[in-house]
Amino acid sequence: QVQLVESGGGLVQAGGSLRLSCPASGRTGSAYAMAWFRQAPGKEREFVAAISWSGLSTFYADSVKGRFTISRDNAKNTVYLQMNSLKPEDTAVYYCAASTRTGVASPMQNEYDYWGQGTQVTVSS
Repeated sequence: QVQLVESGGGLVQAGGSLRLSCPASGRTGSAYAMAWFRQAPGKEREFVAAISWSGLSTFYADSVKGRFTISRDNAKNTVYLQMNSLKPEDTAVYYCAASTRTGVASPMQNEYDYWGQGTQVTVSS
């Protein structure tokens, strides 16, 4: 079992920045990929960014490329999402996910078998 708890969400004005954190606990000894997804009201959950177990490979949705940066600190079992130049359309609940099936950064939701409870990000115009 892997437990994930997101933090760092909040209310920010357009153009501002937030940094999300997601420490993992439990069975964290395995090498696994991690990712961030988001779900806006009335929409399906969508991929945001993913990072390989080594941290050397990352993958981003086109909508956040150049504005968001995913990173990880394996010594702290934590993945981060630095979000800059935020837009109102970035408003959503952001979820952290971990995959014990692959160490490769993947945008596919079904690759991830552990999920956090989500943290709300609201960007005002």
